[in-house]
Amino acid sequence: MMIIKTAAIYFDGESSTPQNVEFFLDKKKEVFYFETQKKGWINLGIKESDFKQKSDSFVIQNKEDVSKSIIVKDPLFINNLKTYLEETGNVNWYQKLINLGFKVHSTIAITILGFIGLSYLYILPYIAEKAVVLVPESYDTNLGDLVFKQSLMTSTIDSVKSEKLNLFAKELKLNNNKNLHFTVVNSNIINAYALPNGDIVVFSGILDAMKDYDELVALIGHEVSHVNNRDSMKMLCRNLSGYLFVSAILGDTNGVMAVIGDNANTLQSLSFSRKFEHQADVEGFQILTANHVNPKGMSNLFKRLEEDKNDFSIPEFLSSHPITNERINDIDKLIKSKSFVVKDNPKLKTLFQEIKQ
Repeated sequence: MMIIKTAAIYFDGESSTPQNVEFFLDKKKEVFYFETQKKGWINLGIKESDFKQKSDSFVIQNKEDVSKSIIVKDPLFINNLKTYLEETGNVNWYQKLINLGFKVHSTIAITILGFIGLSYLYILPYIAEKAVVLVPESYDTNLGDLVFKQSLMTSTIDSVKSEKLNLFAKELKLNNNKNLHFTVVNSNIINAYALPNGDIVVFSGILDAMKDYDELVALIGHEVSHVNNRDSMKMLCRNLSGYLFVSAILGDTNGVMAVIGDNANTLQSLSFSRKFEHQADVEGFQILTANHVNPKGMSNLFKRLEEDKNDFSIPEFLSSHPITNERINDIDKLIKSKSFVVKDNPKLKTLFQEIKQ
């Protein structure tokens, strides 16, 4: 049968009241037609039409004027129309997708959810890390100052050891791009952390665990590298990737800063990524060799901290700077593969002993 008809509902886009019409499909002429009360007969070409499958109906619209639509609910007519459209190659991408069936739809849905999950875990954090360039470096100073004051409000600062540690650091070439200030906190906690403003907090517990001054140089070099590379700001951006991604896309620099500011209290406990730790290890190694200090100090310090966790509670340094056997092995390989000159430094040795006392 070349012409089939059915009852349909017509929305003319002008009146809120739909019209009941007799709707015809002329397969030979590739056209729909129907009669309205106001405008008489209306023709609509198949190729000029757009089709959408609803749960219990089929919607036909003019591609150039989607305000006008015809709704068909006759199952037999809908099946005939769908068969005709497939035979003549007039099925659009949307209808092809609808026709794929439940299993394909489920597979597509799972794939999309998987992509969203991977984006959230890997792509968004990477983009957010790059969004740190939107944050002026002057903000690092303001944020670091705020966190420094808040984090040490209830701590006891050893001013004598702090002064000695700053003198110790001044003897070193650290390639720093910010002013550095070291503070020693009286605590058995085995930890140290660097803030983005150049403040580096060292707990007396980690100083007590050291045996030689080269280990202290290693710790300082490692932490300074995190400051130079803005690692704490990058990790904070990664952890807040969802918020920061939206703000960066919208070009909302103030929004980026507001989100970072609200989460500033996490800076001192951020756990750095393997990439950042490896970079800090390499640059710390370079600082050791540039100052003619034995680079084995870095390897010895990390091995000592790893050994201590077997006898005591896990040092907090390990939670924010996770040390793996792979990292220790990489440091040992650097020591074996690079040439360096070690010179005894009596001044550093003396200052180290005074810090230890």
